[in-house]
Amino acid sequence: MFRGSLVALVTPMTESGDVDHVAFGRLLEWHAREGSDGVVVGGTTGESATLSAAESAELLQLAVQRLGGRVPVIAGTGGSATAQSVERTRTACELGADGVLVVTPYYNRPPQEGLYRHFSVIADASSVPLILYNVPSRTACDLLPETVERLSGHPQIIGIKDATGSVARGREILERCGDDFLLLSGDDPSCRELIGAGAQGVITVTGNVAPRLMHEMVEAALSDDQEGARELDERLAGLHTALFVESNPIPAKWALGRLGLIGPGIRLPLVGLSEGQHATVLAAMSRAGVIE
Repeated sequence: MFRGSLVALVTPMTESGDVDHVAFGRLLEWHAREGSDGVVVGGTTGESATLSAAESAELLQLAVQRLGGRVPVIAGTGGSATAQSVERTRTACELGADGVLVVTPYYNRPPQEGLYRHFSVIADASSVPLILYNVPSRTACDLLPETVERLSGHPQIIGIKDATGSVARGREILERCGDDFLLLSGDDPSCRELIGAGAQGVITVTGNVAPRLMHEMVEAALSDDQEGARELDERLAGLHTALFVESNPIPAKWALGRLGLIGPGIRLPLVGLSEGQHATVLAAMSRAGVIE
């Protein structure tokens, strides 16, 4: 079920900062038409740190209603507090999510034993598959391969989104956990190479802006069409970089605004893309062919 180009969706907002459900529904239908192989709702790209539990639940409910049975819907349910993540995971299960994505706790920097217990407790509360999410550049917390191996024994924990950008790390995880353990890239620039090492796809930021091209590139890589995947990835390379010239999802939301899919809203402490970066993002969009 969780294979290919899975998009970590932005959360559209009005200029006043309210969640824009109309624009969110428009995004969902666009991704279904453009071939995205799954969506993550309320993840870190969706500004989960500033979404209330009620807002996250409303977004997930809308996604399940619009996409259920067509495109897998994964709910972002992680956070710094284990109890809060348990509650959000239970709610996601009740609302019909196909899976949950749980990021490592940020700021409090638990040791590996704390991480093991944290994810185990959340997995115990989940009735759907749980995907671990490791992004140490943002959380100041690294889920090490030996801890992933321990967690892989839990029946609800099926895989990991690894955003370290290290292909060697991905290979070690697969060696420790076996080929049945799902490895998804969380780093767009290196995802093609990680797929070559055994990953089954990517949870992507670039796919927000170029969903069709990202889907085609990942499918080519999974089919071992190395030349085709490389050519497509070269077109996407500018976006892989440009969408991180400022903190994610600032550039992605600006790009989607230029495509007319969402408005300019974003929540403090994030702000809109600085004017000096507009040309950089536009050039990347043009190179990828998403604008003229």
